[in-house]
Amino acid sequence: MPKTLKKNTIYQMDCLKGIKAMQKQSMLVDVIVTSPPYNIGKEYQTYNDVRPRDEYLEWMESVAQESQQIMTEEGSFFLNVGGKPSDHWIALDIAARFRKYFVMQNVIHWIKSIAIPQEDAGKYPNITGDISVGHYKPINSNRYLNSCHEYIFQFTKTGETPLDKLAIGVPYQDKSNIGRWKAAQQDIHDRGNTWFIPYETIQKSRPHPTVFPIKLPEMCLKLHGVQNINLVMDPFMGIGSTALACKKMGIPYIGFEIDPSYIDIAKKCLINSTQETLRC
Repeated sequence: MPKTLKKNTIYQMDCLKGIKAMQKQSMLVDVIVTSPPYNIGKEYQTYNDVRPRDEYLEWMESVAQESQQIMTEEGSFFLNVGGKPSDHWIALDIAARFRKYFVMQNVIHWIKSIAIPQEDAGKYPNITGDISVGHYKPINSNRYLNSCHEYIFQFTKTGETPLDKLAIGVPYQDKSNIGRWKAAQQDIHDRGNTWFIPYETIQKSRPHPTVFPIKLPEMCLKLHGVQNINLVMDPFMGIGSTALACKKMGIPYIGFEIDPSYIDIAKKCLINSTQETLRC
């Protein structure tokens, strides 16, 4: 373990050891954004994703407990958790463990694929037909539906953390709302808690089995308020999506990852990426 942890670095280290090292240095973070292993049998190169349920939940609770001590009073912990059609409870079980240490301020639904018939979309000039966008992994089952969303839980210490909602706002479809509603003083409004963020489907472009799009942490950081962020931490850095989002936005970060091959990929992405080619 290094004597002093530095910003803008991804450490090959168990996240609990890393977080405790941050505690010793009195290193505080304003935002934690991460996607831990879901314990649903994904094929990581190093980590065992089929741990006994109780053991896994105890571990995630430890992550919550230790993280709470390094987060600022108005900080945010954005936790992306999915599951599988045969186990809907895993994300909610994790959230229940976090409840001991945090307030759940918002529940955001990451929509990966959506289909909207034109008749339900409404009569707008820019919507001329049925809409079907995004990707999902199809399943062969006559019992379960294809899973087209994941959760992003925003945990805070008090539930009173102010947000920069218009930083990820969207224009009004019905422009007559502008000025008619008291809050509608400009052509932008709160996006709400459903975020459509597609991901790439080509397997060779996803060397990590559960990598999230860079846009996901980017939107979390903007929502918290970039002006209020001095340091971001990702305890499960993977191949560096959170670090890449921070680099794009000029925000310092620190991360932990146990798999050296993922760290190598992340470092190469960070070195080779530019504002125009920010991807991994």
